Amino acid sequence: MLRIIDANLNRLNEGLRLLEDVARFLLNDAALSTKLKSLRHELSEDNLPLRKALLSARDASGDVAALASEDMKREDIPAIVAANARRVTESLRVLEELAKLPDSKLDPSRFKHARFAVYTIERELMGKVLRREKRIHGLYVIIDRETLGDRDEVETCKQAIRGGAKGIQLRDKGSSKREILTSARRLQEVCTQHNVLFSVNDHLDVALGAGVDCLHLGQNDLITSDARRLIPIDMLLGCSTDNIDEALQAEKEGADYVSLGSIYPTKTKKDAVLVGLKQLRKVRQATTLPIVAIGGINADNIREVLKAGANAIAVISAVLGADDMEKATYELSSIVEDQMKEDKT
Repeated sequence: MLRIIDANLNRLNEGLRLLEDVARFLLNDAALSTKLKSLRHELSEDNLPLRKALLSARDASGDVAALASEDMKREDIPAIVAANARRVTESLRVLEELAKLPDSKLDPSRFKHARFAVYTIERELMGKVLRREKRIHGLYVIIDRETLGDRDEVETCKQAIRGGAKGIQLRDKGSSKREILTSARRLQEVCTQHNVLFSVNDHLDVALGAGVDCLHLGQNDLITSDARRLIPIDMLLGCSTDNIDEALQAEKEGADYVSLGSIYPTKTKKDAVLVGLKQLRKVRQATTLPIVAIGGINADNIREVLKAGANAIAVISAVLGADDMEKATYELSSIVEDQMKEDKT
């Protein structure tokens, strides 16, 4: 029995350490890495007599399963997270069962509580890893129905993608839910074909019905934390903000990014709060979330917005108001890509 306990304690610690390192170094998530570190320390066996007994019983060179096993390749980071979370929970279950034996000096409830804690942590960690792969960067074109007029939204989407847009967002304040859902499904299909991120504004039910990549909420929409709980773990969640407090609240409630604006005066949104570059710099210093800058951004001022700390740029009029939308998108996206390359050097 000692060999079984020893092997599973080792698996447990190794698996937790890997999950902790993913949270710490890959996600830069202080809260999640602290949870995993605390759990690892709580489960470390500090009973010296038992530790000596476990080490005395250890026979790694004589473990027939270890000698016969072959290294398995993992496809990606999510696969690694899944495998190690499974390793941790399986080890906890084994330890829990062995702790129930009459001669055991282990507490089964300790391992049971830890097992359920890992179930919750795994969901949070896996969700963040999956969403991390949908990186917020580059130029985003917002297809605003009012600005678009009677032009075809799918053709507009295709022109923006051909021009280099990394994301497309549907903004429709006037149509029925059924019409918005139909549009969202059509646009999601196009974006999926071209590996471009697609998001919808405001409507949780539309996001779920269309299976979009991202739901974007305003300050008067569903509370961010409620949306985070209701959407799939791999769906991105964004939140519109115009100050530091709103950005920090969005981060606390589970947003994956914040949009900040209006950076400059804009005719697209008449009641928009003018934020400016100074506020953008302050928000950049305050939050670790990616920032999507929006509002009055064009080819003349886009570089200074990026230099102020924006990770991505969202535009409406600069593309939808152009005679050649593909060319306008290309011009803007090229500036964004050039600036990002310059920032890396």
